[in-house]
Amino acid sequence: METLTSLLGAINGIVWGPLMLILLLGVGIYLQIGLKLMPIRKLGMGFKLMWQGRDAKPSDKTPAKESDEGEISPFNALMTALSATIGTGNIAGVATAIALGGPGAVFWMWITALVGMATKFAEAVLAVRYRETDSTGYHVGGPMFYIKNGLGRKWLWLGGLFSFFGAVAAFGIGNTVQSNSVADAMDATFGVPHWLTGVVIMVLAGAVILGGIKRIAKVAGKLVPVMGIAYVIAGLLVLIVNAGQIGEAFGLIFYYAFNPIAAAGGFAGAAVMAAIRFGVARGIFSNEAGLGSAPIAHAAAQTKNPVRQGLIAMLGTFIDTIIVCTITALVILTSTVWMEGEAGASLTALSFDAALPGFGNQIVAIALAIFAFTTILGWSFYGEKCCQFLFGTRSIMLYRVLFVLAIPLGAIAQLGFIWLMADTFNAMMAIPNLIALALLSPVVFKLTRDYFAGKDVLPGEALDHDK
Repeated sequence: METLTSLLGAINGIVWGPLMLILLLGVGIYLQIGLKLMPIRKLGMGFKLMWQGRDAKPSDKTPAKESDEGEISPFNALMTALSATIGTGNIAGVATAIALGGPGAVFWMWITALVGMATKFAEAVLAVRYRETDSTGYHVGGPMFYIKNGLGRKWLWLGGLFSFFGAVAAFGIGNTVQSNSVADAMDATFGVPHWLTGVVIMVLAGAVILGGIKRIAKVAGKLVPVMGIAYVIAGLLVLIVNAGQIGEAFGLIFYYAFNPIAAAGGFAGAAVMAAIRFGVARGIFSNEAGLGSAPIAHAAAQTKNPVRQGLIAMLGTFIDTIIVCTITALVILTSTVWMEGEAGASLTALSFDAALPGFGNQIVAIALAIFAFTTILGWSFYGEKCCQFLFGTRSIMLYRVLFVLAIPLGAIAQLGFIWLMADTFNAMMAIPNLIALALLSPVVFKLTRDYFAGKDVLPGEALDHDK
């Protein structure tokens, strides 16, 4: 086990190392330039389409064959994707970035998000463009399908690799790690035993997951907006209390993005490269732009227009990092707790509690529980679709059952090895996806140009799969 752990640790250092971060940023910058900064320029349009997409638009339906248009509304597709991305990364990940990279890491998280908007846009465009219908009549899509149908069958092995990494990573990043984080928070804050937390999450998540994408999307469509808005409001309350320190916090972010920060108190100090590395890494971990997970959800959207869904999809990165992560970062930096050597969720909890004594840490514990719960829902769907690509539709229910049963095991387990394995496989998902995005970028650029030129952009008839 020690040898395997060492091997995985070495691989993890490579896949989450500078080369991977350069690759993620490089592809994102290339797409952003190729799109002429359209994701940033059309941000308002994206929010407008998101609001309109709460229900399937009549113009996006074909009455004679409505089932071919997708299973969930464009809005709920975004909420399903956000359910998986708004999670522990927004609470623990931001705190870790600041603890290891200093305040300047927040600036590089923002840069990652602005670049990642183009990546997420391209992922969703390709997901809708190259999606298929399976033997049950449901739409399936994502990197494995745009690799297969966009790059051709000679690249099928690359789609298989993505699916394998995704199916395994889902059990870690999207399941056991989440239930373990909730169990720790519930035990530390409210004294709830780990096993009880695990059983409760298993029952609640199982009731949703076993119902498939329509039930997951319905729950996500209601829970994600409520939890996101509630967390932002709680963060704004802290910032009102700490209003005098907000200007200084922004100053720290911009100054230390380009200058090293010295050690002080319990804080070990950080070089500029550390700010860049941890800001980019935690930003990617939080919003998942480039990993290829979100397009699996967007492929099920009720639309025939890839670009419309791409404009909605890119909001996921903006909401996750520019809004939610920024709130967390400002809460931490307007307190003095971050200088005391704390890290992770405990740093965020202490920062909230410093401004809201007595219940600030409870707000973080509850938010962490809800964020992690919805992450489990979103990732169950991602893992299921990866498994389906490898083994067919008959494997879906077995995967769902195993996924649900793993939840309480994660709550009581020591997850050092599991976290390492899942984190490694999570990063390895990005490699096939980034290759496909780069090779299929001309398709994204052409569809986007045609859309804004007023031409009809339709993906054509959905492809038949697994029949």
